[in-house]
Amino acid sequence: MKKGTKRLLITLIVVVLVAVIAFLAVFVLAKTKTIFINKWFVNEKNSTIGVDVSSYQADIDMEKLKEQNIAFIYIKATEGSSSQDDRFAENWKNAEEASLLSGAYHFFSYDSEGKTQAENFIKTVGKDIKGRLIPVVDVEYYGDKEKNPPVKEDVRRELKTYLSVIENEYGVKPMIYTRADIYQYYLKGEFDEYKKWISSLYTPLSLNYKDNWYIWQYYNRGVLEGYSGGEKYIDLNVLNKDKSLDELIVK
Repeated sequence: MKKGTKRLLITLIVVVLVAVIAFLAVFVLAKTKTIFINKWFVNEKNSTIGVDVSSYQADIDMEKLKEQNIAFIYIKATEGSSSQDDRFAENWKNAEEASLLSGAYHFFSYDSEGKTQAENFIKTVGKDIKGRLIPVVDVEYYGDKEKNPPVKEDVRRELKTYLSVIENEYGVKPMIYTRADIYQYYLKGEFDEYKKWISSLYTPLSLNYKDNWYIWQYYNRGVLEGYSGGEKYIDLNVLNKDKSLDELIVK
């Protein structure tokens, strides 16, 4: 082998090794929640982007959000059997007035009955949600629940009750928001008929979730204009490119 050819081969090997090491380093940092890489994988200008909000974002200018390519918004309404988000009524009204497609979500509690949680949501949101996005139930860990996971059978039973009451009230199946690991442990095989909104904040969704999904929450460090007085960041979500927002609207 000629010296020039050998030198070129060594150079190529070094370049490949450096690239592989750099890729592995980025992947490890993402898995350990040190850096966020998902924005590299979402073409925000050519995708259907939405946000989810609660009282943490305080004053929200819905018109300003629309100006920044925000196509839809999910608003926290309730939590558990007795808690209501104190900004819900204001956000719900303002989203409608701004013609920003909106839906309401409920934060599911492992510590109260599904029926009373559903009643809390219905009482807070109201009975008429035509033209809005389908209701969402947020199933995630809180407090010490990740270290001490609730009993699977109990979660499934109360969640099924919650979903049934909501479906009977509004005539549509709610969507379930959750993390990929919670989906695998609690939901897979038991709630397949429900649309899924999956949170995967540190790595692309395709790396840890293989089933059908409608919305991917890909970033929780979004910074937009249009909200003030509260949390600096806002959650960003992208609609599956093979889905349509029209499929999520209550007719």
